[in-house]
Amino acid sequence: MAVERRAFGDVVVSALVDGTGPFFEDLSSAFPSAGLAGVWELDFRCFALRLADGRSVLVDAGIGPSVAGAETWTPVPGRLPALLSEISLAPGDVSAVVLTHLHSDHVGWAVVDSAPYFPNARYVLQRSEFETVGSRVVSPLFSSGLLDLVDGRSLVAPGVEVVPTPGHTPGHQSVLVGEGLVVTGDVLVHEVQLADPEVAYAYESDPELARFTRLELLADARSRGALLATSHLREAFVLA
Repeated sequence: MAVERRAFGDVVVSALVDGTGPFFEDLSSAFPSAGLAGVWELDFRCFALRLADGRSVLVDAGIGPSVAGAETWTPVPGRLPALLSEISLAPGDVSAVVLTHLHSDHVGWAVVDSAPYFPNARYVLQRSEFETVGSRVVSPLFSSGLLDLVDGRSLVAPGVEVVPTPGHTPGHQSVLVGEGLVVTGDVLVHEVQLADPEVAYAYESDPELARFTRLELLADARSRGALLATSHLREAFVLA
C-alpha cells in the first residue's frame, strides 16, 4: 500500500512508500547472526504528520529522484511527490522535515537540483549527525538557513518530539507522536529485529550502541502501548 493513514490523537499520520525493492545483499550478509538467507525485499518509507493546527511535518525524505545519491542500491526514482499530492500536501505546505539520519535513502527528496525541495520547512537534524556523517544535502540546507540543528530531545511541534536513538549512525534520532506512536527511523530495519532485538544489522556505525538503543526503544514503546512507524519493515505500523 503506497499510502496508509492512521490517527493518533489530533495528529493524522500518513505512511508514504517512496519505493520498494530488493536489498543489494543477501539476508545472510545483512544479518549474519540471524540464520536467514535469501532476498530481502524492503520498503523505503516516509511519514507525513498533519497536525491539529493545520501544520504538516515530514519524517524523512525518501530515496529521491534518479540522481539523489541512493540510485546505486535503491529503486529510483522515488514517488514521494505524487504521494504527497495524493494527500493534498504540496512541498511548500511542509513546515518541518525531520531527518532521522543522513543515509541516502532517508534524504533523497530533501534537496533536489541543489535546492531544498521543501522551501518553507526547517530541516531538523541532531547536531552530532551533522558533525559526523557526510551527505550531499548538508551544504545546501545549511547555506539556505533551513537547517535546524538540535542537541538531544527537542519539540518540533505540539505533540511531536525528536529523541536521540544513536547506534545506526552517531546522531540517529526517532520521533515521538504523543504517547501513541514512535517513528523509528532505522533503529530496526527488518522484522527479525522486532522478534529478537539482539539481532545485529551489518551496517551500523556502533553495533553495541544500536542494540542497546533498540532494546530501550522497544521496551519504552511496550510500556506505553505505543505503535511503531517503521521505515523498512513490510508493515508501516506495528506493535512493539
